[in-house]
Amino acid sequence: MRELTVDLGERSYPIYIGEGLLQRAGELFTRHGIVKQSPVLIVSDTQVAPHYLAPLTEQLEQAGYEVVSYVVPSGESSKSLEMFEQIMTQALQAGLDRKSAVVALGGGVVGDLAGYVAAAYMRGIRFIQVPTTILAHDSSVGGKVAVNHRLAKNVIGAFHQPELVLYDLSTLQSLPPRDVRSGLSEVVKHGLIWDAEFVDWVDEHADKLLALDSDALGYALYKGCSVKASVVSQDERESSLRAILNLGHTIGHALEAVGHYGELPHGEAISIGMVGAARLGVELGAPEEVYTVTKRVLQRCGLPVRLPEHYDVDAIIEAMMFDKKFVEGRMVFIVPTAIGKVEINHRIEADQVRAIVEQLKKEDI
Repeated sequence: MRELTVDLGERSYPIYIGEGLLQRAGELFTRHGIVKQSPVLIVSDTQVAPHYLAPLTEQLEQAGYEVVSYVVPSGESSKSLEMFEQIMTQALQAGLDRKSAVVALGGGVVGDLAGYVAAAYMRGIRFIQVPTTILAHDSSVGGKVAVNHRLAKNVIGAFHQPELVLYDLSTLQSLPPRDVRSGLSEVVKHGLIWDAEFVDWVDEHADKLLALDSDALGYALYKGCSVKASVVSQDERESSLRAILNLGHTIGHALEAVGHYGELPHGEAISIGMVGAARLGVELGAPEEVYTVTKRVLQRCGLPVRLPEHYDVDAIIEAMMFDKKFVEGRMVFIVPTAIGKVEINHRIEADQVRAIVEQLKKEDI
């Protein structure tokens, strides 16, 4: 088992990464002070629950916890105010109190949704992340929790840090291939913003990652979580540095919104967005390899680098206007300056972004 710490002073918390950690859930919950006198609510989805809800529930009950659960439909559409209300109703009916905890068992959608429930219920109760996807190695760390509005992604949310992150790598073996590829998008992102050597490593080991080789996957997720933990420890609420984690997200979130949160998975949308950001970086003076390496590594991981032909450019630009990163008529863009380095650029005009989006439709595959 590997262990990392998100250093937030008195609110610091560990990330545990390893095989078979669900079987240690009761021990780890107890170690971190999750009380047994108050009910625990596990939120999962229809894809994950059939595999892992019963084993996790059994482990917690054997340790003396009272466990209730709520299973939402799989997919981004569950990150809604309607689903949030339904889970709140379940929490109330189950008698959750101020010492209870909400457990997110699933991918990024479940983590964001369950985390927002924990942040809002009785003005904030304890929260545990149990990610079961590769993509969630990013979203499970850092305390950003949210639901979507039909006009924009993640505009209704909060910062609510977990008590611990319990990352059982065994759960990744049941992922569909498209989810594996989508998750690797955030792995690549962590290298592109922070660690050029890690980008090279992913390039060389992409085949093993796609095959879910446990050693390669464990190392990649440890490295990705290390980057996220370092950034969050320095800037918890995204006042400055943490914004670099949004590489590819300005375009990517707009693509998700235009696709009604169902057509393009998050990782695929972010992959296309990172290619766009790399193109923009080169136009602003970065070396050509920023674009060529970004595109090559994403393609090696089986990810798209081109905008689907039927996506309307005007609709994408309009969706960006609702993004949190659109400020005073300009877009805040995370722009690569080299492989492993980015800058936060507050001066990107809408016309520049439009040109990039139009180029993404013509991208060679």
